[in-house]
Amino acid sequence: MQVDSKPVRIGIVVGEVSGDILGTGLIQSLKKRYPNAVFEGIGGPQMQALGFNSLYDMEELAVMGLFEVLARLRRLLHIRKQLVEHFIANPPDVFIGIDAPDFNLTLEKKLKQADIKTVHYVSPSVWAWRQKRVFKVEQATNLVLCLLPFEKQFYDKFSIPAEFVGHTLADQMPIEPDTVGARKKLNLDAGKPVLAVLPGSRNNEVKLLLEPFLQACELLAESIPDLQVVIPVANAKRHQQIESWLTQHPQLYSLTLVDKQSRDVMTASDVILLASGTATLEAMLCKKPMLVAYKFTALTAMILRRMIKMAYFSLPNLLAGEKKVTELLQEQVQPEVIAVELKRLFSQDNSELINLFTELHQQLNCDADERAADAVQRLLEA
Repeated sequence: MQVDSKPVRIGIVVGEVSGDILGTGLIQSLKKRYPNAVFEGIGGPQMQALGFNSLYDMEELAVMGLFEVLARLRRLLHIRKQLVEHFIANPPDVFIGIDAPDFNLTLEKKLKQADIKTVHYVSPSVWAWRQKRVFKVEQATNLVLCLLPFEKQFYDKFSIPAEFVGHTLADQMPIEPDTVGARKKLNLDAGKPVLAVLPGSRNNEVKLLLEPFLQACELLAESIPDLQVVIPVANAKRHQQIESWLTQHPQLYSLTLVDKQSRDVMTASDVILLASGTATLEAMLCKKPMLVAYKFTALTAMILRRMIKMAYFSLPNLLAGEKKVTELLQEQVQPEVIAVELKRLFSQDNSELINLFTELHQQLNCDADERAADAVQRLLEA
């Protein structure tokens, strides 16, 4: 607890919806320790609802892929330059970059060089690709907060301060999902099969994945005619993007769009089809069988294939240490392939997979917000 009248100032930058969730939980826990703390930087709507002062729209940072970033590079560099100048002129007591490593690590490095304490929350996948980034992490941060236990083990090899905190989603979500209650909340027929479809929260993800996903739904509906397909939409821009696409393709299988409520939709489902990312962790915590897919633009994919050194890319498989859910990447993301795999998931016994997901949930259920706030407090008071 702070002992003087001067409020603690904490800078935070997040780049997407998953970061907004983590930032919200961290702010709530830090406010218990520092009730008068001031939070500013870049945050999403949940963080802003807690009084966070967002200097830019979080959507500006929500870019994936090498060449996709290049198209926005000038704007991204401008925002980062302005943030560096702002935080150096108005130094926070600590700066916390949440995920978005390509943006945040450089920002953190510049602030650390100006004697501002820095934390990177959500380890970049240095254990999987571009492993030399671990040295950039060391130069940029005073502390890394890891969501996954094997990440801390990796940093320990390099003597880089890191703490495993677990994941706030594992703390928030019940061990036993209330599927019936979620279907009632969403006005879905409790007796008919439900497929949740999550094509991503970024513009490029939806652009590349929506069409094969929905074409697969149309094929699947031929063998499961009473199928209920539900898409939770991350924000107003994605809603407009998906509705625009559906207007141009009225022949495709009918579905229900739900604003936000991704957790309710996944809880209500029997099977989930989704883009790789944090949503795969949430799907695992909902104890649902899933098919994970991802696509980059052709040029980005060609370069990344030479750099990636991991056998799996979805969080459930990474946590399990073996292939437990099917992953489709790039040219594998075909409607026919997706439909066949989804039909298999709907028809088979998934109890073994659900038991594994329950075990993994319990491992990550560590009171992450409090553990992360404890680590930040120790750094602040060191």
